[in-house]
Amino acid sequence: IMEKKQIVNFGAGPAKIPPSVNCLARYQRSTFTFSHKKKERIQLVHWSVIFDKLILNTTENLLREILDVPENYKVIFLQGGGCGQFSAVPLNLIGLKEDRCADYIVTGSWSAKAAKEAEKYGKVNIVHPKLESYTKVPDPGSWNLNPSASYVYYCCNETVHGVEFRSVPETKGVPLVCDMSSNFLSQPVDVSKFGLIFAGAQKNVGCAGVTVVIVRDDLLGKALKECPVILDYQVQAGNNSVYNTPPCFSIYIMGLVLEWIKNNGSTTAMEKLSKEKSEMIYDIIDQSNGFYFCPVEVASRSRMNVTFRVGIKDGDEALEKKFVDEASRLGMISLKGHRSVGGIRASLYNAITVDETKMLANFMKEFMKTHH
Repeated sequence: IMEKKQIVNFGAGPAKIPPSVNCLARYQRSTFTFSHKKKERIQLVHWSVIFDKLILNTTENLLREILDVPENYKVIFLQGGGCGQFSAVPLNLIGLKEDRCADYIVTGSWSAKAAKEAEKYGKVNIVHPKLESYTKVPDPGSWNLNPSASYVYYCCNETVHGVEFRSVPETKGVPLVCDMSSNFLSQPVDVSKFGLIFAGAQKNVGCAGVTVVIVRDDLLGKALKECPVILDYQVQAGNNSVYNTPPCFSIYIMGLVLEWIKNNGSTTAMEKLSKEKSEMIYDIIDQSNGFYFCPVEVASRSRMNVTFRVGIKDGDEALEKKFVDEASRLGMISLKGHRSVGGIRASLYNAITVDETKMLANFMKEFMKTHH
């Protein structure tokens, strides 16, 4: 159908890293000089001056600059991924108030798992009527927020089902916690609206292994007694993310990606490109006369993870397999939907270019012509 091109990773994560960052990282694996001492970056000691000054502080300062993080917020780099934060958030915050209750907005697999984990440490209130399927953000008019909640939790972009929030929830003064793992730095964010933000790096800001947490100062120091010290935000912030050995190389890669984002127009430019890329694919889906079908309501469609079925509304599995196989032969990999929902999923993170998205769009058009 098309001439074979370079490999393009449309996977939900670990996702594509900008080619310039990949090349630089490989080059800088070689030795470099600092204070007349040579050492490979992948072998850096986490308490060394080199790591502290050249990598950790640089990465934090870049992140603070890009997001305009207020001074009363700590930035810490942790291990354990987003799932680790499903535990860390309630362990640190659910005890902020005596009721030990937290409000959860559940719009997909990841927020559902987070809510289930939080039940181990206190009462969880799902603020909206139970959704029959994860195809939309529930109407805020249906929410029953608890004014005595310690925090309100949501995942602003669900990678599995392709549901994304278009606005920041209003919580009437209760601290807002957000899992931004899959749309972090894809758009400008007003950090001051949140009590805590966390994001795994492996979608938009680097490779697997490091999770960034941005937390307001006044929320520190309230961890439950059963909170493991490694998950205690106050301990980690007080030790500048090196209470234990941090994921040094992953933090280094994150710094390179942050520099790339800054040099390419920052989050404003990322948002513009994100809209262009996602609209390109959604337009094909919507104009396909049902050959492609996206189950997510238009107002809640993710710009990061475009999910759709092929052939019929619920998907023709044989045709979807052929779609994935043919795309793979043309260099477009990891388009198979999550095993829990099936179908197709095209993840259009920051590092995916407009030209690479056009490559997928052209394939979709040709595939439809052949198989409709």
